[in-house]
Amino acid sequence: MKLSSSISPPPRRDDATAAIARPGCRALFLGFLQLGLSAFGGALPLAHRMLVEERRWVSADEFVELLGLCQFLPGGNVVNLAAALGARFRGVRGVLSALAGLLVVPTAISIALSAVYAHFQNNPVAQRLFDGLACAAVGLLIQMAFKLCQPVAVRPLLGGVALMCFIAIAALHWPLVWVFLIMVPLGMGASYLDRRFIGGVPEHE
Repeated sequence: MKLSSSISPPPRRDDATAAIARPGCRALFLGFLQLGLSAFGGALPLAHRMLVEERRWVSADEFVELLGLCQFLPGGNVVNLAAALGARFRGVRGVLSALAGLLVVPTAISIALSAVYAHFQNNPVAQRLFDGLACAAVGLLIQMAFKLCQPVAVRPLLGGVALMCFIAIAALHWPLVWVFLIMVPLGMGASYLDRRFIGGVPEHE
């Protein structure tokens, strides 16, 4: 009897949202240029939308993992994210393309707007405008928090570590160095246990 199908290893849980595109340098430049020009009030929510939902360069799980690495490294999170994705897809040329798209034009615009702000910063109308922008930025961050919670919401061990990290920073006011030194090993252990005993994902694929 001839078998018409072969047995394949069990798929990873993020296969349904896996990236379907491998961007070139031009796509990296234009994508991060769009992000840099539209990310008023905070770039992370729009970065998640662009990278995961629209262009699908990475999955939701991969975005959270990359963001965790970028937060651990010095520098801005979105800048680190652009460099990490550029290096992943196109090496050094990808890094330069992504960073150029993210930084060059928005930096020029920021310099021009800073001159305008210096002239009108004491204007009551301008002050109300910036207050409104601050409220919008808070809303974007809250929406981003819900987005980032989704990949770990169905994984109780990782969700527990995330909750402990939030309590350590927001309630106990631990220094970030101690949070990293304690929570990173806990997160690694929780990830191993989740994959080994709960998720059923083999360690070596």
